Amino acid sequence: MKSDTCVDPSGVDKAAPAGTTNIIITGVGGQGVIMASYVLGQAALADGFDVKQSEVHGMSQRGGSVLSHLRFGRKIWSPLVTQGTAHLLLSFEALEALRYVTWLRPGGMLVYNTLQVNPSTVSSGLAEYPTGVHSQIAAAWDRVRGVNATELAVKAGNPKAANMVMLGAAANSLPFSDETWARIIADVVPPKTVEANMLAFGLGRSAE
Repeated sequence: MKSDTCVDPSGVDKAAPAGTTNIIITGVGGQGVIMASYVLGQAALADGFDVKQSEVHGMSQRGGSVLSHLRFGRKIWSPLVTQGTAHLLLSFEALEALRYVTWLRPGGMLVYNTLQVNPSTVSSGLAEYPTGVHSQIAAAWDRVRGVNATELAVKAGNPKAANMVMLGAAANSLPFSDETWARIIADVVPPKTVEANMLAFGLGRSAE
């Protein structure tokens, strides 16, 4: 019997849309984590899934850690992803990716922004940013996609669109249609930034 929670080699099992998909989204305040989580949730709803989300807003000031749980499927009862069960970890910052990599299930996908963003503890001098984060990530997990989201957002004409780059980088591991992505992004971002945000999404999706 096929499990109701499953992953194919490219990401979420698109042949079993009734299954439950668990996503962890993390980063630091000011990176647009909450907006990205909202876009994901709206995309899942638009494509007919039941969705539950839970976000940590209390630490979302600039430089503080931000964590979002998102689950979608046929019927979702709890918004919380338990450790070791996430199909996708979408991290907007390298150290946060390393911090939460143990939340992935076997075969899960890690997509992370390769840019180093100093958390508030480092900026204030209370701690040092560890060395070798990228090599530690590579050693900790085998299904990894690193993207310089900030650089690609600048290329798209909107440095604040790094969150859309990250969504694009994760899009091939999710079952949502191109039309859904385009409609939800256009509905959520400011009207004057739709073109740049869609370009950022596309650059993330096609990034090597």
